[in-house]
Amino acid sequence: MAEGAAEEAAADGSGDSATRTPDRGVAPIKPQYLTTKEQFHEFLEARGREKVPRETEAVEPDGHDLAEPEAKRVRLEDGQMEDGQTGAEQTGAGQTEAGQTEEAAELREQLPAQRRARGQNKSRPHLKPTHYDENKLCPSLVQGSAARCFFGDRCRFLHDVGRYLETKPADLGPCCVLFETFGRCPYGVTCRFAGAHLGPEGQNLVREELAARGAHIPPIRNSLDKALQQQLRKRKVRFERAERALRQLSQGQPPGPVPAAAAAATPEAAVAEGAPGQGDGDTQQALPGPDATALPSSPVQTCGPLTDEDIVRLRPCEKKHLDIGGKLYLAPLTTCGNLPFRRICKRFGADVTCGEMAVCTNLLQGQTSEWALLKRHHSEDLFGVQLEGAFPDTMTRCAELLNRTIEVDFVDINVGCPIDLVYKKGGGCALMSRSTKCRQIVLGMNQVLDVPLTVKIRTGVQERTNLAHRLLPELRDWGVSLVTLHGRSREQRYTKLADWQYIEQCVKAASPMPLFGNGDILSYEDANRAMQTGVAGVMIARGALLKPWLFTEIKEQRHWDISSSERLDILRDFTHYGLEHWGSDTQGVEKTRRFLLEWLSFLCRYVPVGLLERLPQKINERPPYYLGRDYLETLMASQNSADWIHISEMLLGPVPPNFVFLPKHKANSYK
Repeated sequence: MAEGAAEEAAADGSGDSATRTPDRGVAPIKPQYLTTKEQFHEFLEARGREKVPRETEAVEPDGHDLAEPEAKRVRLEDGQMEDGQTGAEQTGAGQTEAGQTEEAAELREQLPAQRRARGQNKSRPHLKPTHYDENKLCPSLVQGSAARCFFGDRCRFLHDVGRYLETKPADLGPCCVLFETFGRCPYGVTCRFAGAHLGPEGQNLVREELAARGAHIPPIRNSLDKALQQQLRKRKVRFERAERALRQLSQGQPPGPVPAAAAAATPEAAVAEGAPGQGDGDTQQALPGPDATALPSSPVQTCGPLTDEDIVRLRPCEKKHLDIGGKLYLAPLTTCGNLPFRRICKRFGADVTCGEMAVCTNLLQGQTSEWALLKRHHSEDLFGVQLEGAFPDTMTRCAELLNRTIEVDFVDINVGCPIDLVYKKGGGCALMSRSTKCRQIVLGMNQVLDVPLTVKIRTGVQERTNLAHRLLPELRDWGVSLVTLHGRSREQRYTKLADWQYIEQCVKAASPMPLFGNGDILSYEDANRAMQTGVAGVMIARGALLKPWLFTEIKEQRHWDISSSERLDILRDFTHYGLEHWGSDTQGVEKTRRFLLEWLSFLCRYVPVGLLERLPQKINERPPYYLGRDYLETLMASQNSADWIHISEMLLGPVPPNFVFLPKHKANSYK
C-alpha cells in the first residue's frame, strides 16, 4: 500500500520532509503520506507501470528536458532571495568564500533559466489533424453515399475500403460510445472502436430502438451554417442595425431606436453603408433570423412570422433581465472550458456556463474553429458567450451576427484578458484604459443585442493602480446588466491572492448593478467568505479545473473526500463526452486526448481531503511529494506529463507513434 510505504519512509528517517513544517505556499499534508521525489517515482514504477518510450516523452521543442518545478513560493521583492539576501549580497558572499567569480557567474546563468520556465510554451509542437490519417477515407463512403462522391473527379480521398482498412490502426477498445448512446456511429469504418458496430461484411450496424430514442435528444446548438459561412468569407453579409448604431456613435448621438419614417425613407442607405470590403450593396445578404427555415443562398427565403423588430427596437427596460443572483457561475476558460468539460461541471451543480473567449474578427470571417467555441449543449440551461475585440465596428457587427444566428442567454465582453497577444492590440484588459473605445463598444453592442450584455473586468492594469471602481459606474450607466470582477490586475497575474477587500468596495460603486466576484475560490468556506462581501454571486475558474465537484461542495456545504476511482470515473465521462463532441475517429480521439491532458495539468494540483492536516486546501498551495492511499491516487498526484499520458492511455488506448505533449504553461509539468 502507498500508505505503508509512506510510513516506512518516515520511520527510517529518509523522508526528511515528513518532520518539517510545511513551507509557505505548500499544501499541509499529513506526515505519514509525505515522501521524497525518488521514493515517489520508485513507487509508481514498482507498481508495474511501464516506462514511457523515448518518442512519447515530454521534451522541450529544442530537445532539452524540462526542469522539475519547485513548490509554489511566496513572491519576494525584486532581486531578493528566499533567505532574505539580495542577489548582489549572495553573489558577494560566494566570492568571499570561494575566492572566485565562477559561482556568481553560475548564479547569473540560473536566474534567466528560472525566468524562462514561466509563461506559455509558445513553440510547443502540434500535430496536424491530417498527420494521424495519411490515407483518409472519402466522407461519401463514411456517410453511406458511395454511389455519389461529394467531390466528384477532384476527390483526393480513398474510395477503396479494403485498402483503407489495411493501413488503419488497431481499434482502441471493444465499445463505441456513440453506438452505445445513439444506436448508430456516424463514423462507420473510420471509428477507432469500429469492431463494436461493424457487421461481418463491414456494414455499419444500427440499433433501431436506441436510434429512435437518440433522435429525440436535442442536438448541439449554435453550429455554423455552411451557407452563412460562405457569405461571411465573401463579405456579402450586411449589418444594418450595427451600421445604424455606429453611424449614430460617430455623430456623437447615443444609439437608440430609429423612427419608422426615417428608416423607411432611406432603405438603401443601410445597404450602401455595409462593412468595408463587403462588396456591392445589391449583392449583400441580410442576416437570417433564428427562426429562418431557408438557407441564405436559396432562391425563396422564408423568415417566419412578420414582425416590426427591424423598425421598433426594444427599449432597455423591455429587454430580458439576467437574474442569476446567488447562482454558481463557471468562468469562460480558454482551452479547458470546452463543451465536454462544461457538461461535467453542470453535472456537479454549476448553474451558469459561458463559452470560451471568441475573437470577434475570426467570427466575422467565418472561421470554423472560432465558431466551435459558441456551441451549446442542451444541458446548459443558462448559457452565454464571451467576445473579445478592440474596436466598436467589429464588436458591434459581431454582436448583431450572433444575435440573429445563435441561441444564448447573454453576451459577455472580455475586458480582463491579460495575455500580450490580446493586450497589445488594444483588447482585453487594455480596454480598461481606453474608456472612449470601451464606451462605444458597450453602447453599440447593447443597441443591436436582444439579450442582456455583461462585462468581465480586472482590478486594473498596473498592480498598484486600481481602475475598476471608476469604470463600474460608467458601465452601469451605459446599460450593462452585470459585471464580473476578477480581484487581480493584469500585471499581478497569479503572484498574489485576489483582493476581495477591493471587490467589496466595488460592490458599493456598482450598486444597483449586480457584481459577481472571482478569484481563489477552492472550497465552500472560500465561497461563503466571498458572499459576505456583498457580491451578487461568485464566478469559479481555476477551482473548477482543480476539482469540478467544487459546485457540489458549495451547495451542500461540505468537504468531499472523493476517492481516486470516482475521480477516474469523472475522467472517463469526460472522454465519453469528448468522443461524442469531437468524434470517435482518429482525429476526434486525439483531440479528446489533447484536451484531457491539458485538464490533467490542473487536476494534479488537487490534494485529497483525507490527506490534509488542515482544511481546506488553498488555491495558491502546491502539493509536495506524497504517496496517496492507493496507486491510482498517487498516479494522479504526479506532475510528470508522462504520467498524464499514461492516464490518458487507460481511457483512450495507446498514443500514436512519436506522440509529444507539452502543457500550455511551462510551470505545469516536468519530465
